[in-house]
Amino acid sequence: TKAISKCYVQVTGMTCASCVANIERNLRREDGIHSILVALMAGKAEVRYNPAVTHPSAIAELIRELGFGATVMENSGEGDGILELVVKGMTCASCVHKIESTLMKTNGVLYCSVALATNKAHIKYDPEAIGPRDVMQVIKDLGFTTSLVKKDRSASHLDHKQEIRQWKRSFVVSFVFCVPVMGLMIYMMVMDSQLSDAHVHQNMSSDEREALHSSMVLEYQLLPGLSVMNFLSFLLCVPVQVFGGWHFYIQAYRALKHSTANMDVLVVLATSIAFLYSLVILLVAMAEKARVNPVTFFDTPPMLFVFISLGRWLEHVAKGKTSEALARLISLQATEATIVTLGPDNIFLSEEQVDVELVQRGDIVKVVPGGKFPVDGRVIEGHSMVDESLITGEPMPVTKKPGNTVIAGSINQNGSLLISATHVGADTTLSQIVKLVEEAQTSKAPIQQFADKLSGYFVPFIVAVSVVTLLAWIIIGFVDFEIVEKYFLGYSRSLSSAEVIVRFAFQASITVLCIACPCSLGLA
Repeated sequence: TKAISKCYVQVTGMTCASCVANIERNLRREDGIHSILVALMAGKAEVRYNPAVTHPSAIAELIRELGFGATVMENSGEGDGILELVVKGMTCASCVHKIESTLMKTNGVLYCSVALATNKAHIKYDPEAIGPRDVMQVIKDLGFTTSLVKKDRSASHLDHKQEIRQWKRSFVVSFVFCVPVMGLMIYMMVMDSQLSDAHVHQNMSSDEREALHSSMVLEYQLLPGLSVMNFLSFLLCVPVQVFGGWHFYIQAYRALKHSTANMDVLVVLATSIAFLYSLVILLVAMAEKARVNPVTFFDTPPMLFVFISLGRWLEHVAKGKTSEALARLISLQATEATIVTLGPDNIFLSEEQVDVELVQRGDIVKVVPGGKFPVDGRVIEGHSMVDESLITGEPMPVTKKPGNTVIAGSINQNGSLLISATHVGADTTLSQIVKLVEEAQTSKAPIQQFADKLSGYFVPFIVAVSVVTLLAWIIIGFVDFEIVEKYFLGYSRSLSSAEVIVRFAFQASITVLCIACPCSLGLA
């Protein structure tokens, strides 16, 4: 026999099964090409050719002439089959060596490693030359029992139920406490504007006096320096900071441990600083027994947490929807296949039920009426109608006769068919769709990666700006105290000028942090 080489070509621009047939038909006619197998969903063609006559780039050129994009794939390991087995009955290292050396001598096995401790074997093989059943038979002949490592067929790793629960809880907690805080805030704003009007118009009606009085209730001091308003805001803010912000703190801590800054760091920074600053200011005011109530930022954290946890919750709900679709897709896969042994002239010899993962390329698989096709293949015998709506969405059954291709997961309706397996395991159309959906879910949108990258620079930048603000106001204060005096509300003569300056500077820099941090970037 002449030496046969194998290459993989990435093919783009294929839209349906007729494109596949077109490529396969035309390339088979060419000199030096032994066989060609095209996978539509994976977008790749496996070509076996005679290197004396042709070469991979010429093959790619042939496909390009048919109107498709084609590039030769460098890493030929793409098409290797991988098999994970549980091997029972090994007692010592010599058993391991015996299995490994026998397998490596077997034609078609490329790599093999057996672990005594876990009773597992990991084998790479060339699906053209050998298949999983052959490998298992070799091990059985050595006197060990083998079985497949059971794959988790459910899409449990894509299940977002837990995250949905956690963010929903976070959102609800923040929301419950945020509403009263916002209510208080809006009420105070309205009252403040009425107050300033009242100063202009000395003659007030009794209603307005009432309104003034009630706003005074919120400003009323429980302890010197501690108003009802600030006290209530503080009480409402604590649970949000602890329960609503719990996950943010964990994420932020992890990010900082790896010395990166992401959105969680920003959120945590903004809310914590707003909270701590407000708390410190309150304590200072109480210590000073201040008559004027300090300006606090207790309203910032709850509102921030509400928006962001709502966003996260919605995001996970959307992702959960995709996982449900995936789980349904995975459930379409058949779990077992009936493999038939044919004698000369297609005489029926025997049949056996095997796990779908054990079907090898070139196996003859029997599909009874009402059964699912376990693998992609070509019909060799029988006529039937097949429901392929899972792939094509076409509700009318499609007629299948010898030579037609069938898709894994579609349902055979009325006749019994014998098919020859062309794509097995991870190469079937259905597995490829599942893989694409999984990849789409696990990868980030480019814009999201960009946003994360930006927030990496954004966090230090904002922190720097707020520090500059702090220093700038301290300098301005010491150079020209009147400016600060003019803008600092609740300035009382009892404070030393230095203290007023520092407090005002802090207020300005905290404001920068609180407003800039969670900003539209994070919310978006």
